[in-house]
Amino acid sequence: MTTSTASTTCTTSTATATGVPAVRPYESYVYAYPHKTAYRPLPERPALRELWAAEPKSALSLYLHIPFCEVRCGFCNLFTRIGAPEELTTRYLDALDRQAVAVRDALGDDEPVRFAAAAFGGGTPTFLTADELERLCDIAEKRMGADLLAVPLSVETSPSTATADRLAVLADRGTTRVSIGVQSFVDAEARAAVRPQRRAEVEAALGRIRDARIPVLNIDLIYGIDGQTERTWLTSLDAALAWRPEELYLYPLYVRPLTGLHRLGAAATGPDAEAVEQAAWDEQRLRLYAVGRDHLLAHGYEQVSMRMFRRADAPRESQDGPEDYACQTDGMIGLGCGARSYTAALHYSFDYAVDMREIRSIIDRFTTTEDFSRAEVGRYVDAAEARRRHLLQSLLQAAGLPLDDYRARFGTDPRADFPAELARFADRGWLDAQAPEGLLRLSPLGLAHSDALGPALFSPGVRAAMAAYERK
Repeated sequence: MTTSTASTTCTTSTATATGVPAVRPYESYVYAYPHKTAYRPLPERPALRELWAAEPKSALSLYLHIPFCEVRCGFCNLFTRIGAPEELTTRYLDALDRQAVAVRDALGDDEPVRFAAAAFGGGTPTFLTADELERLCDIAEKRMGADLLAVPLSVETSPSTATADRLAVLADRGTTRVSIGVQSFVDAEARAAVRPQRRAEVEAALGRIRDARIPVLNIDLIYGIDGQTERTWLTSLDAALAWRPEELYLYPLYVRPLTGLHRLGAAATGPDAEAVEQAAWDEQRLRLYAVGRDHLLAHGYEQVSMRMFRRADAPRESQDGPEDYACQTDGMIGLGCGARSYTAALHYSFDYAVDMREIRSIIDRFTTTEDFSRAEVGRYVDAAEARRRHLLQSLLQAAGLPLDDYRARFGTDPRADFPAELARFADRGWLDAQAPEGLLRLSPLGLAHSDALGPALFSPGVRAAMAAYERK
């Protein structure tokens, strides 16, 4: 992939003052651990009723996955397909309804079942029509028992699908947060990211979202796009800030295998040329990250994680656990063929793919499934992995990890459980030496290198499983 460079020096250099060798700052975005590529078919196909029998059910999270988009962006490796011919959305919602009935039955009625948060993701949930969104909400409420008017409900959308009728349904059904993937307000950059959109369409969609009076607006932006400069990056940031979004997510661009940009880049430059340019691209992304971070901090936003920034006066939807809207917590119920579910001992889902033909095949199989009472694909999480996961997802938050919380949960100290990893982070300047006593927290340099730090905490077993995964 060809990237632009600039002569200015990034304020978050990959080198450290201690002389520790530099590391690549962009290994991977850790939005869930273990990653789905570490999942495998479960030979015993455990019954959901048995998996959830001993799990706490008083504060579950509910996630409904819609695997459809109007277009596939060049950087996207999400589980989604373009379009939905031949009433596919109807068949998909029918299957989602069957799955919800089976899952709610598996949760049982021996103790109260309560959902504390809900989210619709994808794909693009607002690819569905207004009537189909009503049905999606009905599945969450009438089948699963979630009170969408009483809990935080986050929904993802796109400029072309954020129509007034869809947004009206979401607002009426209790949506508290809408996240829109803009990525860039500069038309040339949107084209470079293989995202066909025009700024006028984006601005119109943002106006409709504000008119719907949904409390929290999040805007996603991407840095590291081909041809992007500090000036054009600031253009996008200021265009987003004009809408005073309660949240902003700043994502570094990744070019992942089997995505459109990966195919274009390989065809244009070949793998050797791409490797030569990697260091320059890393520096560009680090520099633009620092520019974006400092710009948002100067405009009244607080940093929640490497990616997430919240307006200081914005409402807090969640007071417990990670606030990064990542599928990270135990007690997660995922519905849909791309959704994950988490118990304390097992993370499970359906088959995973990036290639469009494989995705279509998996969606087709999902729509014809009648029995959703068993887990098909997943990975067991033992006590050691649970400790590692808790450290990882807590440390990647700007607030850090209170040591007392870790001790109360596991009866041990993370510095004793992970001495080598934490020592390496300290040597690289990634840990905040000025953090209050009893708090393990990343430094600004550490936050900037979250996408290297997170993968560095993966266990050998998870690494091996991910390396052995056959991409499809």
